Amino acid sequence: MDIAVIGTGYVGLVTGAGLADFGNGVICVDIDQKKIDALKQGKIPIYEPGLDKIVSRNVSDGRLQFSTDLPEAIRSSRAIFIAVGTPPKADGSADLRYVEEVARTIARYMNGPKLIVTKSTVPIGTGRMIEKILTEAGNGHKGTVVSNPEFLREGSAIEDFMKPDRVVVGASDRESVHLMQEIYAPLHSLEIPFVVTNVESAELIKYASNGFLATKISFINEIAVLCELLGADVQDVARGMGLDTRIGPKFLQAGPGFGGSCFPKDTSAVADIARRYGYEFEIMEAVLRVNDNIKQRMVGKVVDALCGDVKGKRIAILGLAFKPETDDMRDSPAIPLINGLQQHGASIRAYDPQAMKNAGKIFESVTFCHDAYQTAEGADALVIATEWNEFRSLNLERIRKLLQQPVIVDLRNVYDPRRMQSEGFTYVSVGRADDVVKRKPLWRER
Repeated sequence: MDIAVIGTGYVGLVTGAGLADFGNGVICVDIDQKKIDALKQGKIPIYEPGLDKIVSRNVSDGRLQFSTDLPEAIRSSRAIFIAVGTPPKADGSADLRYVEEVARTIARYMNGPKLIVTKSTVPIGTGRMIEKILTEAGNGHKGTVVSNPEFLREGSAIEDFMKPDRVVVGASDRESVHLMQEIYAPLHSLEIPFVVTNVESAELIKYASNGFLATKISFINEIAVLCELLGADVQDVARGMGLDTRIGPKFLQAGPGFGGSCFPKDTSAVADIARRYGYEFEIMEAVLRVNDNIKQRMVGKVVDALCGDVKGKRIAILGLAFKPETDDMRDSPAIPLINGLQQHGASIRAYDPQAMKNAGKIFESVTFCHDAYQTAEGADALVIATEWNEFRSLNLERIRKLLQQPVIVDLRNVYDPRRMQSEGFTYVSVGRADDVVKRKPLWRER
């Protein structure tokens, strides 16, 4: 099928490349001429393992193209995927200006029946809004709207697209469902479940899924606080919980809070949607508060590890992206961590395998280093903020010799506390009873 994907950001580019790999003819469209020119030259604007190969293969095979000509892409396509940004506004609601602009452009240039698919994460009611825009255009052509939310994890997005847990299709007529099944035909052979429902339910499934996962993360982070108060070990607690098949082990890793492009935005948006309909979604509101508090609490851990004072101290930060295998800095826990330490008078040295270019646009007065060892050199403490694999196998003897003081604050629980003690480190982690430094947890309600 001939498909246009509007927007070449994270979701749009992965979606376009994936749909082309399924055998469809895909044209990815963006208003950013520089980005399109770069993509035509094989330069991928985001870091996502495997994306460069799948783009290159499908461009070479003639199934994937890039363009800035939106009207022509609309006219030449049977299905149009909307994958533009829906950033959060100050009140937490999703900003739909780009979705509306695209819908009006589609209405203007439709030259036959079109299947309009919302791939962007949009509030409930967006599909109906797009339908209204198409109807009011009065161009005589039929446009049907389908909700097909994405469930892509940064760092494993290609696998998630090619072998998803499920494909959600929200539609109001059988023809649209059949067209979506044709687009995703290769997934039928893999027996991937298709969840077919109405548009509103599909829109809510995305928010409900991310809201629930964010809740699990905040829950285990609060359990970690209790573990520190009671002398328990959060990893043992999480394992004991996760073996219950009703709970499961995923998203029960204690750490510095969640970030990225989805969880913070989607939890805020679902709370805002509830308020707009006169209901307070108390769990979501609490999840957001807990996550903010947990991020601030990490600053206290570092300060505590250096006897309550980091003024004039040099802190080495390993990891800046919100998770490994991405260069995404959006809502990364490293942002409030570094800002908080700087406010306490610390100087910061930092390293991340992929995110330093993006981090350089956010931070001031941070010294960016070439690797973990240069970062540690002369520092009073080393903080592991993102669990990149290369940080799991550091030469600890070398690190100890490079540090001014042998202090490691492990916010991702990468290392074993007993091993770190035997290596001569003062070691602090999250929610584990065997931390070398015993302290009163710093829990600061905002």
